[in-house]
Parts: sequence; structure tokens; C-alpha cells
Amino acid sequence: MGKDFLSIEELSEYLGIKRSTLYQRVGRREIPFYRFGRLIRFKRADIELWMEGFRNEAIDSDHVGGRLIRGLKGGGVDVGGMVKKDIEEVADLKYTPKYGKPDQIRSLRREVKNGTL
Repeated sequence: MGKDFLSIEELSEYLGIKRSTLYQRVGRREIPFYRFGRLIRFKRADIELWMEGFRNEAIDSDHVGGRLIRGLKGGGVDVGGMVKKDIEEVADLKYTPKYGKPDQIRSLRREVKNGTL
């Protein structure tokens, strides 16, 4: 039978998490723990329940994505048009610090809409 309570070092090894991270989580009360004077201990069963809260279910993205697109096509939604519009909007937002925003007149340092003052 294993130990019911783990020290910070044992829990660090068990979870593969740095001790400093565990101390931070204890300080923020993000992890279940017991304090005996200055000693910090973790109950193995509590930790396992706490870890279940971080569990992510595996999904088949191809299957879900295909179902989603088929549903959109059946509803008369133009998926290609939506994607094209979003790409154009993002392309307009792109700028580099050296040249500034594309909708800014360099000499006036004023914002303009669609290239006009």
C-alpha cells in the first residue's frame, strides 16, 4: 500500500512539476493541501481528483470539422466567402513597426480611412 500523504518533493516527482510551481499553487490555494505547522502535505486521493479537472477529452478533429462544414453548407452559408472576408480583414490589420500602419499617412501621422483624409 502506498503512502496516503506526499511531501512537496514527492508530489513534484509524481506529477513532473517543479517544486517552485507547486509552492506557488499552494500560496494561491490552487491545489488541495494540508498544513501541519510549517509542513505542507498533499493527500494522494485529493491530488488525483484535482488532476481530473485538467483532463481533456480526445476528439477526432477531421470528423468534427467535416460535420461542421457539412452543416454550414446545408444551411446556405458561404463558407468560402466568410474565410475570404476574414483573410482580407486580417491582411488590412498587418503592419510592421518600421513602416507603420498601412492606413496612416507618414508625414502627417494621421489615421485615414480607405486611403483618404
